Amino acid sequence: MAPKIFISAAEPSGDLHGAALIREFLAQHPDAHFVGVAGPKMREQGCQAIADMTARAAMLTGVVSNARAAAAVLARTTHEFSHHHYDAAVVIDSPMLNLPIALRAKSRAIPVLYYIAPQLWAWGAYRAHKVRARVDKLAVILPFEEDYFRNVGLDAAYVGHPLFDHLASRQPDPAQVRAIQAAGQPVIAVLPGSRKHVVREVLPGQLEVAAAVRQRHPDAHIVVSTANPTVAKIIQEGTKARRHGGTKGNCQSSIVSGQSSLASLLSAADLTLVASGTATLEVAYHGCPMIVMYNGSRLMYHLLGRWMITSKYLSLVNILAQRELVPEFMPYYRTTGPIVRTALDLLASADRLDRIRAELAELIAPIASPGASARTARMLSEMIDSGSATADNN
Repeated sequence: MAPKIFISAAEPSGDLHGAALIREFLAQHPDAHFVGVAGPKMREQGCQAIADMTARAAMLTGVVSNARAAAAVLARTTHEFSHHHYDAAVVIDSPMLNLPIALRAKSRAIPVLYYIAPQLWAWGAYRAHKVRARVDKLAVILPFEEDYFRNVGLDAAYVGHPLFDHLASRQPDPAQVRAIQAAGQPVIAVLPGSRKHVVREVLPGQLEVAAAVRQRHPDAHIVVSTANPTVAKIIQEGTKARRHGGTKGNCQSSIVSGQSSLASLLSAADLTLVASGTATLEVAYHGCPMIVMYNGSRLMYHLLGRWMITSKYLSLVNILAQRELVPEFMPYYRTTGPIVRTALDLLASADRLDRIRAELAELIAPIASPGASARTARMLSEMIDSGSATADNN
């Protein structure tokens, strides 16, 4: 019988990785059928969507504003599990939505694979018992996670980071790299993120830092990357407002979009101002020195976040390095003054920039191999086969 799989991804990155997983699984099982909480990329691969949460994606406490939408999705998921048979459920990242979905699947005896596991090691370690009760297998994407989750009693396997499946096909264009560098020096790349609320929080500070760099380096070329059409208007409006200068300085900048353009930009850049998240790994993959920024709610951090966050570092690059390899200013900052000073200090030292490039290359090399999607697809297939064997024996 053709396998039928429920799959859930609530953010654009999860939608991208979910689509790759579906594609790899269908290569092994062409008759398989996927249904679930799916964004546009998963739907392109044939997934039947009961809901799409990707446009509502939020970070940390921002998901509170989406509680009503999440409740509606959970109600539809409950109905789906009650009225249709599924051989497995795959939940991708987004634990605030996907742990409740996993609970509903387990209550119907549906095997659950969690892909891109909750970052319990950084915050929320108290939820380990929930994950144990709701999840059969974890496909983890960072090397240290396998041992961490196994030590708390979870069946985890390291599959690699799916980002590198995509980066292998996103090579820089040498002509575009030369053109970016010829337009001005130094080249400052600005990556404000892929979610609307993150862009709104981070972009103003990034542009303020870039404007201060231009005051010291009048020929600096500032290039802002637009991650997706959803945030394009916010970025265009933000950069346009900064062109008028004002008390915080003018920041004349250009905008690029598309993954191939981003690869060229990161290859050309001397320094990247990047919002915290997976994008930091992409910057590291291209060996570009960076400053990681995130400017969330100070109130929510002091009321909630500081009691939950257990990781010494918050950016992925520094977590992997287990030291401050790149400067990070998060989860919030009161002023951009220290960030400006850090940026100017970095740009003033070619030796330091070269050392960071070398250390990033050394950090990324062991994990930069593609294949995460294919390995996760095999895990899913084995889980379904194991479940079928158990059912037959019963």
